Amino acid sequence: MSTSKMIKNAIHENFIQFLQQKEQYENRLSSAFIEELRKIIEIEATLNITELHTIACIGEQEPINVTSIAETMKLSKGNTSKITNKLLKAGWVRKAQLNDNKKEVYFRLTAAGKRLFAIHDEFHIKEQQRMNEFLERYSDSELDFIKRLFGDLADFYH
Repeated sequence: MSTSKMIKNAIHENFIQFLQQKEQYENRLSSAFIEELRKIIEIEATLNITELHTIACIGEQEPINVTSIAETMKLSKGNTSKITNKLLKAGWVRKAQLNDNKKEVYFRLTAAGKRLFAIHDEFHIKEQQRMNEFLERYSDSELDFIKRLFGDLADFYH
């Protein structure tokens, strides 16, 4: 086997290991985050990461309709409707209509949803800082390559 093929195989194995570790990390992180939310705002309902990110999407762009949420989050409109209905029933979001369009339904965060959004935003800022600290070990040229690599990977899996 050529050296190039061995390196490519090793990269693939490392990538698979990275994905597994990332999934485990995110599961631990989301469990800890949801548990922390329960303490801070005493939530009863269970929220998964997609629902939490839907709240964040609404908070960043409100008022926003189902179509725009689906496009932003790269979800189907049907799945997005289910999520927004669950969030509506749980009291995280409310329906709104714009003055010039009474037919279209838009979503806004409730007071509880805004608190959750602020906590989630703070969490993401901390994670961004953690990533920036991690990336300090790389030179500018290595960072350019890493940026290109992850952009290419995103396109590869799109």
